[in-house]
Amino acid sequence: MIHALPLCLWAAALTTPPQEASSLDAAVLQLYSSISGPAGKERDWKAFKDMFLPEARLTVTTGEEGKGLTMPLDVQGYIERAGPFLMENGFFEKEVARRTEHYGNMAHVWSTYESRMKEEDAPFDRGINSILMIKTEHGWKIANICWTSERTAGAIPEKYLKGG
Repeated sequence: MIHALPLCLWAAALTTPPQEASSLDAAVLQLYSSISGPAGKERDWKAFKDMFLPEARLTVTTGEEGKGLTMPLDVQGYIERAGPFLMENGFFEKEVARRTEHYGNMAHVWSTYESRMKEEDAPFDRGINSILMIKTEHGWKIANICWTSERTAGAIPEKYLKGG
């Protein structure tokens, strides 16, 4: 039987301890690099799957504020949905700012991104990835990603365009 655990809210943003930062940095960098590449380049989906907990979810949110629609996928569902597009069209996503809150074995990363079809192109979109990560015996693993773009959510608030 699975029991729901109470969620604790804390008022102050917690910072990532210095000894943890490089592994969190590496995990976020690996996420972006795993989906980025030119048209015709097969992504390393095994490495992509290895970044996630088995029960992880990836959820895109669309729609104007207050009228959000979601499309939750498991990791394999994301690969099946996004893989052909990435292979055919090319896609590059780059982090431009990050805010991280960290407590114990969990971290919440707000990662602001820019999307391009070719690495040298101007961005066609920006948005935020909300990434919940859990530190396991095998390093940081992604438990959940939820993302939305400026095209549907409106301008990114200034606090998410700065590091911190």
